[in-house]
Amino acid sequence: MATTLLGACSLIPAYERPAAPVPAEFPQAAPTEASTLAPLAPDIGWRDYFADARLRQVIELALENNRDLRIAALNIERARALYGIQRADLFPTIAASGGQSAQRVPGDLNATGESAVSRQYSASLGFASYELDFFGRVRSLEEQALQTYLGTEEARRSAQISLVAEVANAWLRLAADRERLALARSTFETRQKSHELTQRSFDAGAVSALDLRQAETLLQTARADMASYTALVAQDENALALIVGTGVPADLLPENLNEAIASVPVLPAGVPSEVLVRRPDILQAEYALRAANANIGAARAAFFPSISLTASIGSASASLDGLFEGGSRTWSFMPQIRLPIFEAGRLQASLDVAEIQRDINVAQYEKAIQSAFREVADALAQRATLAEQLDARRALVEATAKSFELSDARYKGGVDSYFNLLDAQRSLYGAELELIATRLSDGANRVELYKALGGGWQ
Repeated sequence: MATTLLGACSLIPAYERPAAPVPAEFPQAAPTEASTLAPLAPDIGWRDYFADARLRQVIELALENNRDLRIAALNIERARALYGIQRADLFPTIAASGGQSAQRVPGDLNATGESAVSRQYSASLGFASYELDFFGRVRSLEEQALQTYLGTEEARRSAQISLVAEVANAWLRLAADRERLALARSTFETRQKSHELTQRSFDAGAVSALDLRQAETLLQTARADMASYTALVAQDENALALIVGTGVPADLLPENLNEAIASVPVLPAGVPSEVLVRRPDILQAEYALRAANANIGAARAAFFPSISLTASIGSASASLDGLFEGGSRTWSFMPQIRLPIFEAGRLQASLDVAEIQRDINVAQYEKAIQSAFREVADALAQRATLAEQLDARRALVEATAKSFELSDARYKGGVDSYFNLLDAQRSLYGAELELIATRLSDGANRVELYKALGGGWQ
């Protein structure tokens, strides 16, 4: 009974989760009442969050084939094996052994004056150097290995969150560049017709050479943009294939940006204390802190005596056929106690290192929470102005489109110069490109907010 009580002793310090060093609410977040009506990001699986079936299939391909995620999964298996090794130290290692020894003694060393050969056979079952964990040193190391293993599981979840967001962003970029390419191609076709009309007017002497060269300038600009966006689309497809880890079928690629963004909803932020501590990277930092805390227990236990046992039972005989006969039984029992007396400060230094490492992990945990808080706050800050930006960009496209129509009518009526018409064309084209960029920012912000709030690991 006394041994059982001693075996339950542990010198690991009581663990307390550090207080989150961040404000109680996210800046520019939606009111708490509205946030509580909807599930939080960690409770929304990526299959439920992304509405587009093609994007879901691409994410599934990435989860199956992405090499970074595969490495994270293998790290879990490695940590699990290391934990199994450390846990095995809690139990004695029992092994069976058998052997034979033979010795020849020369005649001048033998009482009979004749050389002789002696043999001994043995078989035994026992354990060696099993430590009685009175002060919890072995259990502290086992706890450290367990927390490290749990941390690698959170690291894999964190890697999955990043991968899901990366795939979604790459998919949105491809949709945006495809839309830019379509706009550049449409603009090129329109300007090509305009250039042909201007060429015929120039041949007829109706317009000047300057008007013709300005029309050609716009035409070649659109042609260059079309070539540039064609290359960007190809690069986006290559980047998506690299992230996914395999080729992506053409029927899973996005058609346009409107459909892509419509499949990504906007989430409520929630309360920092509820959301951030559930992020896998925060949990990973906390498991590292718990592991460092357990290591202090092992360092403390090193100050106390350690007792190890070696014991065996078996049989020994001078002949093989008498190995298991009566009277051949043998046994040995060798307890050993080690009491540290003078270590020249080594044990205290080891304890200091363990405590300092625990303090380092506390700071890393707090920094992880602060970094996560900033990610959410930055996404919310952008989200707060995106609606206004989109309205402004749409209004700008409408205004420049009307301006172009008026300039075209005035030019055809001989009221305005061709230069003003070309300027209106350039303004409309630039406004449409800026609108695409702002819509892409809107979609990327939705994905970033989902990721920053800890969604995408299930």
